[in-house]
Amino acid sequence: MADKATSDNPLVQRQLDRLAALSPGADVLGLERISALLARVGNPERSLPPVFHVAGTNGKGSTCAFLRAAVEASGLKAHVYTSPHLVRFNERIRLQGQLIEDELLVELLAETLDAAGDIGPSFFEATTAAAFLAFSRTPADACIVEVGLGGRLDATNVIPDPLVCGIAQLGLDHQLFLGSKLESIAAEKAGIAKAGVPLLTLHYPDRIAERIGAAAAAAGAPWLPRGGPWDIAAYGQKLHYRDARGKLDLPLPRLHGTHQANNAGLAVAMLRHQDAVPIRESGLRAAMGWAEWPARLQRLGTGPLQALLPTDSELWLDGGHNPAAARAIADFFRAHVPAERPFHIVFGLLENKDAPGVLKPFRDRATTIHTIPVPGHAHHSPASLAATARDAGLNAVPAQDVEDALRWIARHADRAHPPVVLILGSLYLAGEVLRKNGQLPS
Repeated sequence: MADKATSDNPLVQRQLDRLAALSPGADVLGLERISALLARVGNPERSLPPVFHVAGTNGKGSTCAFLRAAVEASGLKAHVYTSPHLVRFNERIRLQGQLIEDELLVELLAETLDAAGDIGPSFFEATTAAAFLAFSRTPADACIVEVGLGGRLDATNVIPDPLVCGIAQLGLDHQLFLGSKLESIAAEKAGIAKAGVPLLTLHYPDRIAERIGAAAAAAGAPWLPRGGPWDIAAYGQKLHYRDARGKLDLPLPRLHGTHQANNAGLAVAMLRHQDAVPIRESGLRAAMGWAEWPARLQRLGTGPLQALLPTDSELWLDGGHNPAAARAIADFFRAHVPAERPFHIVFGLLENKDAPGVLKPFRDRATTIHTIPVPGHAHHSPASLAATARDAGLNAVPAQDVEDALRWIARHADRAHPPVVLILGSLYLAGEVLRKNGQLPS
């Protein structure tokens, strides 16, 4: 799926247009092009601050958010590289915690693209090179890098000696590139393992764990799965963590969803199994409340979209787009929404995603699905998506866009029982929603 990026700054837009021209319209994996490009710009990947490298199908972005929060709460500076962006391209590159400024972004993209020449890097490869240039030239105490797709052949996997690696939740996504079985996906994710570098992971079923362990052993990486050298448990309104260094009783994460305990625990484990970046226990505690990750069970605030709904309605946003993410989201709303309150999902999904799999977790309660397009991207048509929802036993109403769906919900609302509304299905859609509601990530 081709990346889309726009900017109000004409100089940035000129470089983004050059970036867009590189995109073949699909994801491209392999380390040859990124390695050649980095060599031409001085191999900045060899001069990064200590790197925390995070892979996973779901949760890797949230894990990065907890890592960043803990580093900053310990009085230190962190660079962060994540993808995709939601509203502004600048969100992908944080320097010392702040979104990269347009002026510097223009310079770095121009330098990278001028050097690309006949290499033909993809959008993501060129972006990765620009980010590594920025990180290598700006001092920081830590560098947090999220894998883009997979792991073994992802452009970020050129980092020669990360400080510690982590793998979050695994699930089926990007099957065209990573395979259709969880075992093959696990092996691809574990391809970030490096000799002598701790590989921290969650707990997985035996057949998946075996592939992770084999990949770690082949790389010479110490494998530290949850339930073995470290573990967490959420109860009594606390996140209880333990490893060989002792036990911690931390606040529960402020980010919504019980699955965030896993992401927070993985981040804590990664920080506790390294010595190069000094993290305070108070920093770990603060991180539970400091971490922010937009469009992941985010309750939207006052804005033009929220204003379309009746008073006291709730409007939520999540970019989840695969069955594993949908299960976690459904679990949250199953506990959150009282039986007497109507629950609506405004749903848009890219055409290469598993619509029945994403809808299945929502079948066990009264839910109305409002199907919409994903602007600027190839997507399931609202009509076909509505048919899929009806096949799953759900009520479904096609709509022209988010606003059309919200107006329908408002017209049919019972004022005594204001609705809970979730906008779901795509990070691209989520970015459009944040822009329309005036809540740009910062």
